[in-house]
Amino acid sequence: MYAFLLSTAVIFVAELGDKSQLMAMTFAARYRARDVLIGITIATAIVHLASVGIGYFIGDAFAEYQGIIAIVAGVAFIGFAAWTLRGDELSDEEANKVRHATGAAILAVGVAFFLAELGDKTMLATITLATQEGWLGTWIGSTLGMVVADALAIGVGAVLGRKLPEKFIKYGAATLFALFGIVMILEGAGVFG
Repeated sequence: MYAFLLSTAVIFVAELGDKSQLMAMTFAARYRARDVLIGITIATAIVHLASVGIGYFIGDAFAEYQGIIAIVAGVAFIGFAAWTLRGDELSDEEANKVRHATGAAILAVGVAFFLAELGDKTMLATITLATQEGWLGTWIGSTLGMVVADALAIGVGAVLGRKLPEKFIKYGAATLFALFGIVMILEGAGVFG
């Protein structure tokens, strides 16, 4: 129980103000909040399960690959930015279908969050917690902490999505994805540390 409570609190606090919250807001402005939450929950559960496995079995050896993982994720995010811009030709009817296509939304959100969390501070915190605490409580707690923090951002994004024009949301999302990608590549290359 201690591992669960500790990891929930640590990951919730670590997630506040993180890029994942901005991504959650961006996705919630484009897709139904429920679909965004489902995609985030699935991706988070998978990444944090891998994190506790890494922490439990190999601990600190993971750190040597963190830069490569960050660069690959950064390139993927630049691809997401281009993909977001490419959707420019959607009619209002097609955009409405995309917004309400549950499977497509869950997949898009899940893949983006999975890649964003690889090598992220919440993944590293989960690995660290798993080296010191039980893996099951750490996994469930870290997943819950992240989902709750991102649910707050989803609420904000859903409200903004109803008030902002689709063009603003599309260009804003593409810009955020590109910026996240560039930051990840620079972090992976060791520019910031």
